[in-house]
Amino acid sequence: MLTLKVAFTQSQLPRLEQKMLWEHVLGVTRSWLIAHDTDPLPPDAVQRYLLLEQRRLDGEPMAYILGKREFMAHEFVVSPAVLIPRPETELLVEHALEQIKDKPTVRVLDLGTGSGAVAISIALARPDAVVVATDFSSDALAIAQQNAHNLCAKVEFLQGSWYDAVIGQAPFDIIVSNPPYIADNDPHLHQGDLRFEPITALRAEQNGLADIRAIIRGAHPYLTEAGSIWIEHGWDQAVLVRNLLAQADFSQPTSIFDLAGIPRVTGAYS
Repeated sequence: MLTLKVAFTQSQLPRLEQKMLWEHVLGVTRSWLIAHDTDPLPPDAVQRYLLLEQRRLDGEPMAYILGKREFMAHEFVVSPAVLIPRPETELLVEHALEQIKDKPTVRVLDLGTGSGAVAISIALARPDAVVVATDFSSDALAIAQQNAHNLCAKVEFLQGSWYDAVIGQAPFDIIVSNPPYIADNDPHLHQGDLRFEPITALRAEQNGLADIRAIIRGAHPYLTEAGSIWIEHGWDQAVLVRNLLAQADFSQPTSIFDLAGIPRVTGAYS
């Protein structure tokens, strides 16, 4: 019978991805795989593995195959209904938490929450905060609500396009968003993981700026007097976003850089 030791030599996948799939199929830990690599594998487990392996060979993201992705040290459920949380988006969460760290009471709005990764991570770090998260997709909100339940995070989820979902709400101290910002003609949309992710969470008109413009233009009525707004964007959009914020009468437009020196998040103050 087939063993893990033999299976590892037969697969076209990188060894790490093989291990991740076998852990998922067998419901075991990495250390178990090492200790039992000469044990016979159940035939039904081999068949399940081969189906998952083929999906990966076809290019499907590991996060969708496994149904989960880690973000801010928490495990989030994901599906093709939501964008896969990415490490660079952790910068948005970290900066938001820095902005509100000295506020004894705080209201947070996450626009276009998707899996809920940003809103839930903020809520877990600041359980005293009032966190509201919106999305136009009911399928995305179902995933976000599942994640909030799994992680015991207190977040209010509302359905609607941008500010339509929070009409009548009290102003927020901070607005955060990771909106669609890839231009229609960007070739990256047809490469790698992006091919499998929801296009509405990726692509925006007006050379990738349509949704960012809408968020900035509509923000003032939903911010407190000392509030701020922070938006994730493409690597080459920081100057454009700062200009949009200045044109909308926000003060101190500022870009936040990641460890590679790339501006990932831009924001300003009421």
